Amino acid sequence: MEVPLVNFENMDDVGINLGDPKGLSPSTPLTLTTKSPTNSVFSKMPRDYYESEDLFEKHYMEEKDEKVVINISGLMFETQLSTLNKFPETLLGDPMKRISYFDPMRNEYFFDRNRPSFDGILYYYQSGGRIRRPANVPLDVFANEIVFYELGHEAMEQFREDEGFIKEPEVLLPTNELQRQFWLLFEYPESSSAAKSVALVSVLVIVISIFIFCLETLPEFREDNDFIPGVTQFINGTREDANLHQTTKNLLAYFTDPFFIVETICIIWFCFELGVRFVVCPSKSDFFNNIMNIIDIVSIIPYFVTLGTELATTPDDDMNSSQNMSLAILRIIRLVRVFRIFKLSRHSKGLQILGQTLKASMRELGLLIFFLFIGVILFSSAIYFAEVDEPQTQFVSIPDGFWWAVVTMTTVGYGDMCPITMGGKMVGTLCAIAGVLTIALPVPVIVSNFNYFYHRETEQEEKQVMDAAAEAAQKMSAANKCGSTLSLNKSNSTWQNEKNGMH
Repeated sequence: MEVPLVNFENMDDVGINLGDPKGLSPSTPLTLTTKSPTNSVFSKMPRDYYESEDLFEKHYMEEKDEKVVINISGLMFETQLSTLNKFPETLLGDPMKRISYFDPMRNEYFFDRNRPSFDGILYYYQSGGRIRRPANVPLDVFANEIVFYELGHEAMEQFREDEGFIKEPEVLLPTNELQRQFWLLFEYPESSSAAKSVALVSVLVIVISIFIFCLETLPEFREDNDFIPGVTQFINGTREDANLHQTTKNLLAYFTDPFFIVETICIIWFCFELGVRFVVCPSKSDFFNNIMNIIDIVSIIPYFVTLGTELATTPDDDMNSSQNMSLAILRIIRLVRVFRIFKLSRHSKGLQILGQTLKASMRELGLLIFFLFIGVILFSSAIYFAEVDEPQTQFVSIPDGFWWAVVTMTTVGYGDMCPITMGGKMVGTLCAIAGVLTIALPVPVIVSNFNYFYHRETEQEEKQVMDAAAEAAQKMSAANKCGSTLSLNKSNSTWQNEKNGMH
């Protein structure tokens, strides 16, 4: 910091301007002035107090070597002014921003901030824009320091990338404001309290639907009416009257069943939720490519198929093969209702982690199945030839040994089939050992994938802090660009007023 020389040969020509008597205000700094209006003498103050170009023309060449002292909660840092001026939009690079932190008594800038973090902040200026977090500084603390020193959105994005945060693709939202609100309400539970309430209702309905699906199979609630049997009896005369009476009776019993009523209420909610998301979704093609939406559609189909079957069935239907076939198909369709449990994955991070793990481990799972297939063929053939001469053996053919080989290699061991001869027992021992080794080989890779997705999910809270900090940095950067001109004009106006007052 250069120190102008003061000539004190004629003390009568020198006056002292104390400025603000209550404190050293930046607008009226402590200065030494001559009584002559044409000359002025400056105390040892930084050039941040004076923005008039004509006052600093003679010091321009020395500015590159001018040193700045920065005090971070008692820890002193020293750098050149030209280093800070590389980034004029930041807090330390803009003279009008950093002036409020200047201590004229100590001739230093004081910041009551995190001390270890400033090593990385100062390195940002010295390296020309590379941001590095000190090892002993937490992520959220350093992110807050980046925001405070106004390093900008680019520095925050570089920091996030260096720390391993994956840059997620931009979320596609509807252009219409009303559609966007409904889309966030039903698709992103974390977006608002109302969205969380909708997600809670959806989870509750899914749980009730699954509970009803299981409860209705209990013997005390189950009736053998999976398919309405044909009834051919005569009541008060004609067969048609009997058929009509029986059909009405069966339909009335079906539609008044408590399980059907609860199931209908759940289906109404599922259809409403699916319909709203389809109407307000930003892309209809992406909607049908989403596996979760496909699960939602599949989970409600069995209800309408069953309802249509009940309404279309008449007592004249054949009781033999056609009815048995319809009954089998209907039961398979009803089994699809169990897929509703996967609807919970929309609201469960754990199920999402499991799905991502299985998706990332498809190659390892394929190798596991391939190894098991080879082992089953190998050991089922070996056990057959080892037991072929035993009259009481259960391995009468190689395909009969498939089940035993699978159970043995997976170390389940039901015991329904077991070797009798010594050779068969030796084959069984080798089969069990080979099964343990075969299953153990791809397991570490699958576990590693699970740990990766699990830890990435648990770091979501820190990521949200980083996102908030990045957004704040971006907003602050935009605000600084808009307000820099206004700040400079205000500073020039203040200086002109002071200059006129001195004259």
